Amino acid sequence: MSIDGERVPPERAVVSVFDRGFLYGDSVYEVLRTYGGRAFEGEEHLSRLARSAERIGLALPWPRERLSAEVARVVAASRPAGPDEEPPAPDAAPWNVGERTVRLVVTRGSGELGLDPALAADPKVILLALPLQAPPLAAYRQGVGAVIVGETAVGRPREPSAKTGAHLAHVLALRQARAAGAHEALTVDRDGFVTEGASSNVFLVQGGAVTTPPLDAGLLPGVTRAVVLALAREAGLTVREARPRPEALAGADELFLTSTAREILPVTRLGDRPVGSGAPGEVTRLLHRRFRARADAFARGG
Repeated sequence: MSIDGERVPPERAVVSVFDRGFLYGDSVYEVLRTYGGRAFEGEEHLSRLARSAERIGLALPWPRERLSAEVARVVAASRPAGPDEEPPAPDAAPWNVGERTVRLVVTRGSGELGLDPALAADPKVILLALPLQAPPLAAYRQGVGAVIVGETAVGRPREPSAKTGAHLAHVLALRQARAAGAHEALTVDRDGFVTEGASSNVFLVQGGAVTTPPLDAGLLPGVTRAVVLALAREAGLTVREARPRPEALAGADELFLTSTAREILPVTRLGDRPVGSGAPGEVTRLLHRRFRARADAFARGG
């Protein structure tokens, strides 16, 4: 990992207790993943980081070129060589073996206690590159469960147009999902429409058409979401961006989640009921094959 460009071992990594990212969630961040040791959709992630920072009035201390170079440097430093390479988990999906996840955080910095952003000085840049933690292969073959969680149950979500460190609402949503034995929580806004997952975007398939909530429904513009929408259109599928209610998800032929680490993950149970046939559907599997082909080409340097 690195802090402000200085490589440090995890046991020596420290951030001030006066840092506003720690005190107030006053930070922006991105999570990237590698294929073949290279950050996938890296430019899109850095563009979103810049938009998030602009949205909260945080001046990024480094230009994009330096951020990109530091991501590559930290990834390279995190990969042991030869026999020191960590053994893969026995249930891992093969495309995730040996890959890394990178968390890039920029905080507004430290200063006197108080909410006023003007009290902060010296924004801090933190990068962590760790072995990728992703769903096991069985999750792609069998699907996972999800539950729907209302806004009143978990509090109001963070500012949707920026990826910031304020995540308590989604933490509580996921806590509720895990208590119900589910993999993910799907949040519903005050008008009763499904918006997104606690850490994912959600898609439904009905009659072969693919639907996902639009960005103006109050959700983060997912990088993988955009890739999947493009792949669906390239495949000739009907694609809609519309605000679904929970009953639309309950009656869908297929559901799936997208995120950086998950890629495309089928949802085969919603609450205590199966989705469609209770197995990953044809459209979900088609899109994941196309996503895998794109990621494999990237890993080969394409």
